[in-house]
Amino acid sequence: MPLWTLRGLGQGKATTGWPKDPAAHGQQGTIGMPSVGADRCTEDCHRCADACPTQAITLDTRGHLETLDYGRCVNCQLCVETCPAGTLQPGSEWAFGVRDRVDLQWSLDPDPRPPEVRLASHIERSFRGSLHVRHVDAGSCNGCESELQALNNPFYNLHRLGIFFTASPRAADLLLVTGTVTTGMHEPLLAAWEAMPEPKRVLACGTCAVSGGVCGGTETSGHGLEGVLPVDVWLPGCPPNPAAIIEALLMLLERKPQRIHGGRVHER
Repeated sequence: MPLWTLRGLGQGKATTGWPKDPAAHGQQGTIGMPSVGADRCTEDCHRCADACPTQAITLDTRGHLETLDYGRCVNCQLCVETCPAGTLQPGSEWAFGVRDRVDLQWSLDPDPRPPEVRLASHIERSFRGSLHVRHVDAGSCNGCESELQALNNPFYNLHRLGIFFTASPRAADLLLVTGTVTTGMHEPLLAAWEAMPEPKRVLACGTCAVSGGVCGGTETSGHGLEGVLPVDVWLPGCPPNPAAIIEALLMLLERKPQRIHGGRVHER
């Protein structure tokens, strides 16, 4: 009997009970996206906006925090470190998957309407049993790919949820895209999308795929998937951890609700 088999028998089951067990996600101690505290900004302070490498922060005419775009945030924590008033604080929320891009944008004066309690789109019955994913690296640094690899390890064991990666777009239900969508990958990405049968969905995985991230906006790198493909779920993060990716996939399948609305967490 191989040594790894004996070791596995001795250690027992390694797979997490998450998401049924809410505390077993394996991300204890993970630093989440910056959160906005109750304190107001100091007058004419531009430190957070000046420090942000992706221009995710905009200020009003007084120099106060006006908007924070989590779709551009790479969670570098520079804004938190430079904020003298405590307006921006370390957060604990690391899963920011949303169906509408606008829900990643925090503003000082949010829409007073409560988030609509609904599932954004009906998922076809064929998606209920299993989901086959075709991953396309459209110009990533391989940070997201490292997290995607962890989905198939014994701890997360993505297959237990009925979600599988496939090598062929012709057998895929979902196109999972990482990277900034560079000029060289634009046509191959569209070719993979066209090869997929209907019904088909798109997941923008990582801040680069959502908005271009740190490397986006040059002559050869793109600005992410916006305007390129019809995105069903936007998942920022640099990179998003495996549990955040799984939560986004389950949200796509309508097996978990969306919790981020207007850049704020709304638990149900």
